[in-house]
Amino acid sequence: MPTSKFTPGDKANILSEALPYIQRFFDKTIVIKYGGNAMTDPKLMESFAKDVVLLKLVGMNPVVVHGAGPQIGELLKRIGKQSEFIQGMRVTDEETLDVVEMVLGGLVNQDIVTLINKHGGKAVGLTGKDGNFIHAKKMLVESKEEQGKMLDIGQVGEITSIDPEIIQLLDSGDFIPVVAPLGTDSQGNAYNINADVAAGKLAGVLKAEKVVFLTNTAGVLDQAGKLLTGLTPRQIDALIEDGTISGGMIPKVGYAVDAINSGVKSAHIIDGRVEHALLLEILTKEGVGTLIKRA
Repeated sequence: MPTSKFTPGDKANILSEALPYIQRFFDKTIVIKYGGNAMTDPKLMESFAKDVVLLKLVGMNPVVVHGAGPQIGELLKRIGKQSEFIQGMRVTDEETLDVVEMVLGGLVNQDIVTLINKHGGKAVGLTGKDGNFIHAKKMLVESKEEQGKMLDIGQVGEITSIDPEIIQLLDSGDFIPVVAPLGTDSQGNAYNINADVAAGKLAGVLKAEKVVFLTNTAGVLDQAGKLLTGLTPRQIDALIEDGTISGGMIPKVGYAVDAINSGVKSAHIIDGRVEHALLLEILTKEGVGTLIKRA
């Protein structure tokens, strides 16, 4: 809604409502997984960058972790290479990894950094290879056709450990880290890592106040299509069991619950198609998505 439709009193009330949340989350770490439409629609990209800068200016420590799935797929198509997925994971041979590193760690990462800096932030782009801070190993995926058979999907990694020192150093210097989820093993081999997984794991290591996943859905919905919030891991399990949570939302809530179990105070699945969704979720009572909290 255009701000011109608000009276001065409305605007004052909005700012007043945000105050206790600003106080509560002062100097707290907020890890944000940035993806979906929020990352490809120019208007939403601008609102996201402004939100991140504002969170930093009022004393929070936002850390952005991003994907680049559509952009990687587009470049692969342009060079005549077909994208292949197994159980939602991009099969990543050496040629594909070159594209992933160029797009994810280069083009997209620097576009996000530039946009945040344009709006007054001090963003610094890095990948998990910088300072060797995301350690990974090759991920093997169990075949759905043959029980017990493990499939090699190339240079796709699972995180073994994260060294948070470089992120903490940037935070302390009032910089905003923007992380492309690439990792390395002890031999220096690079791996493509799922951005949702990286965000959840990093939030756990940083003991973040919140991890926020921007998606292309409103959040977790009940069977009547109503938004659910204030969920606990036990309630999540029940909703999966009765089929309320299904499809692509299952791994998403799984990453959120993993983050909660590793020490993050709350996880949020929000609709990145809504302008300023980040501020609405963090700085208002109602929020705009699904909050998952400890039992």
